[in-house]
Amino acid sequence: VRDWLYVEDHCSALRAVLTNAPPGSSYNVGGNSELTNLEVIHRLCDHLDAIRPRRDGQSYRQQITFVTDRPGHDRRYAIDATRIARELGWRPAESFDSGLRKTIEWYLGNPRWLAEVTGGAFQDWISEQYERRA
Repeated sequence: VRDWLYVEDHCSALRAVLTNAPPGSSYNVGGNSELTNLEVIHRLCDHLDAIRPRRDGQSYRQQITFVTDRPGHDRRYAIDATRIARELGWRPAESFDSGLRKTIEWYLGNPRWLAEVTGGAFQDWISEQYERRA
């Protein structure tokens, strides 16, 4: 279980902290959306079924496969984001589902960018950056 947050909400939280928080203060930032990984995948599949249905008419859920969990895997990552809401008045603008839908639509609308960052040249560049730091 994790607390999920839309990326633009995370950015707005960072802006709120940078512009309104006393120096040296720290805040947990969360979306108030605790879901398991499987719940996230089910919602992702449901959105894809609505936005871009499979040609065979099946649900994307049919493609889910399960793998063995890694040893020592944490079962829950929880945070309490009440301080940022109380002190800075910040709350996420997006629900989990509205943020997920926006994310899916962005990726579907930007296939060239996706191909470039998942392609070999970008991966080689990333590896090179890590090697320079080592």
